[in-house]
Amino acid sequence: MKSIKRWSALISVLVAFILFFNSKENSRACTLIVASGRATVSGRPLMWKNRDTSQLLNKLMYFKGEKHNFIGLIDADDETGKEIWAGLNDRGLAIMNSQADDLAVREKKYDGAGNGAFMKLALGLCATVDDFEKLLQREKGKWDLAANFGVIDAGGKACFFETSSEYYVRFDADDKRVAPFGYLVRTNFSYTSPDYLLGGGFIRFERMSHLAETAMTSGRLSVRFILQEAARDLNHEKLHSFPLSRPLPDDPSRPLYINTNDTINRNSTASAVVFEGAPSPERPDLATMWVILGQPVTMVALPVWPVSGQVPGVTSAPGSQTCPLNAFSRKLVQYLYPDRRGRMPQYLNVSRLRTYGGEGVLPKLMRLENQVLEKCAARLRLWEARKEAPGRVAAFQEALADFVMRNLILEFPDIR
Repeated sequence: MKSIKRWSALISVLVAFILFFNSKENSRACTLIVASGRATVSGRPLMWKNRDTSQLLNKLMYFKGEKHNFIGLIDADDETGKEIWAGLNDRGLAIMNSQADDLAVREKKYDGAGNGAFMKLALGLCATVDDFEKLLQREKGKWDLAANFGVIDAGGKACFFETSSEYYVRFDADDKRVAPFGYLVRTNFSYTSPDYLLGGGFIRFERMSHLAETAMTSGRLSVRFILQEAARDLNHEKLHSFPLSRPLPDDPSRPLYINTNDTINRNSTASAVVFEGAPSPERPDLATMWVILGQPVTMVALPVWPVSGQVPGVTSAPGSQTCPLNAFSRKLVQYLYPDRRGRMPQYLNVSRLRTYGGEGVLPKLMRLENQVLEKCAARLRLWEARKEAPGRVAAFQEALADFVMRNLILEFPDIR
C-alpha cells in the first residue's frame, strides 16, 4: 500500500511538472520572421510577430520616450505601459521579441522577465539597429533577458539578436551566410544556446519556414501574405492537416474540430503585429505598424503610424480595460472555441469558422481587411509624394479603425 502511495505521489509530481512547463511554453510562445528588402515584394524590410501569451487582452498605447516617441503593443492590465511586446518609433525603428527559455540563466534565476521593459527602453532611445546593438553592449549583465529580439530600421537593416543576460549574437537578414534567402524565422528556441532543446516552438518553426520559402520563391513575401496567410495559418506541420479545405461532416451535430496548440494561429495567440520599414532614413514617417488585436482568425488588421501622435480610440482603453476591437475578438473566440471543459479550449470549431453567416468567418474578415489594405496603399502613395501633417495622419488611422469596428458589428450581428 505504501508503495502504491509513493508511486501515486511521484506520478502527481511528474504530471504537475509537465503541466507547469507546458503552460510556461504556451504562455510565452511566439512565431516571428525578419526579412530584408532583397526578399520582400516592396523592397523594404519586413517584420512579423504572432504573440502567444497567457494575457489574451491586448491594446495599443502611445508613448513619449526619452529621445523618440512610439506606439507599443501592451497587456490590457498594464495601466501605465511598463512593458512593450512590439512597437514602432518615430525614427522608423521597430522591435519585437519571442521568449527563448534556452537563453535563460538559471543559476541567477533569470527567465527573461525584463524582455518587455527592455524593448520599451530601446524604442525611446534607439533610432537604428546599430543603436540597439550599442544599447545591448552598454546594458550587458544589467537585465534579466532571454529573447530573440527582432529589429528593423529606416536604413533598411533587419536583424535578430539572440539575447541572454550575459551575451547576445546578431543575425543579419542581409548576411547570405546566415540568411541565404534574405529572411530569418524564429519561434522559441535559439541557435546560440548551449542546449536549444530547452526552447520550444519547433513545429511552428518548421511550418513557418515552409511558408516563408514558398512565399519568397513565388515573389509574395509581403504584408498581405503575412497577415492573410502566415498569421492565420491553421495547418499542423506534423499532421499535414488542412482544415480549411478538407470536407466538413454532413452531420451538423458532429462538427469538425482541430487542436490549435501547435499551429501558427493558436488558441493562445493574443495579437499579431507586422512592420513594414520606411523607404529611406529621410522618410521614417512612412514606416507602418499593422496590428491585429486578437487571435488572427477573429480580427482585422489595422495600420498605425507614430507620427500621428496617438492611437485610434477602438485600439486603446483607460486603466486595465481592454480595447473595443480586442473585446470583440474575444467574443468571436468564444464562439469558435465553444467548449470550455478541460483542454477543450484548445479546440477550434472549424465548421463554425467556415460556415458562419453562410460564407464563413474568414471571408468576412478578408473582405474588410482588403478594403483597409487598399485604402492604406492609396494613402501611402500620396504621403510618399508629399509628407503629411501629423493631425491628418491621425484622422486617417482613426477613420480606418472606426470603419473596421462599424463593419465588424454589421458582419457579425449575433456576436455579442
